[in-house]
Amino acid sequence: MKVFISADIEGTAGITAWDEAKKGHPEYEEFREYMTDELVAACEGAKAAGAKEIVVKDAHSTARNLILSKLPAYVSIVRGWSGHPDLMMFGIDKSFSAALYTGYHNKAGTDTNPLAHTLTGTVSRLLINGEVASEFTLNALCAARYGVPSAFLSGDAGMCAEAKAIAPGIGTVATSEGFGPATRSLTPKAAVASIREGVEKALSGDLKNCLPKLADRFELVVEYTTPIEAYRGSWYPGVEHIAARTLRFEAKDFFEIQRAIRFIV
Repeated sequence: MKVFISADIEGTAGITAWDEAKKGHPEYEEFREYMTDELVAACEGAKAAGAKEIVVKDAHSTARNLILSKLPAYVSIVRGWSGHPDLMMFGIDKSFSAALYTGYHNKAGTDTNPLAHTLTGTVSRLLINGEVASEFTLNALCAARYGVPSAFLSGDAGMCAEAKAIAPGIGTVATSEGFGPATRSLTPKAAVASIREGVEKALSGDLKNCLPKLADRFELVVEYTTPIEAYRGSWYPGVEHIAARTLRFEAKDFFEIQRAIRFIV
């Protein structure tokens, strides 16, 4: 079994404020460690379930967050941003048996995580075929392009619920719940134990219901926080500038949606 893991930080247990997620702030070092510990727990669970190869994508901000000395010897890691449209999933291909997600957060505009957002702070809402999408939505569909099921996700409770709506068979661990700018969270130790157990259980089960169905055609609608961002993105080939803050793009292949997002978001 070959497993791909996409690791983010805003859904890490305990995280509550942006300073805890941003490199250069004193609080970041503590939560960088928790992010790494949760990722390592997912690796250990995958290995216990029979994974022979694990590839990790550091998928937050600079993509240089995970503490490499803590990673198991059997893991390889993709750091930095290549520019490829797979973005947070760069490194995945059809040879993988499953995709896992740690530290994930809910989409922009939701109240289940104080740090909820979608890709960047310039996006107010991003819709795929009329449904407001999260980063997990985009990444699970990316994995599905390669025929790879999304087997497990850890993150805020709202994100876990939405993940199950997209991939009903996915295993989840809710690390926290948002209350406006506050959170109620598992402790880092409890999160690590739950993630390790949850990943092993998820990968030992039937993954048939973990593969989202790809539509025959896709419509991407991006609503920005300012008209300036929409104007800049409107020059991408095939994009319609349908309102002051809104762009629209259609394609048959989801990769074309990913490529458009790469350049307009």
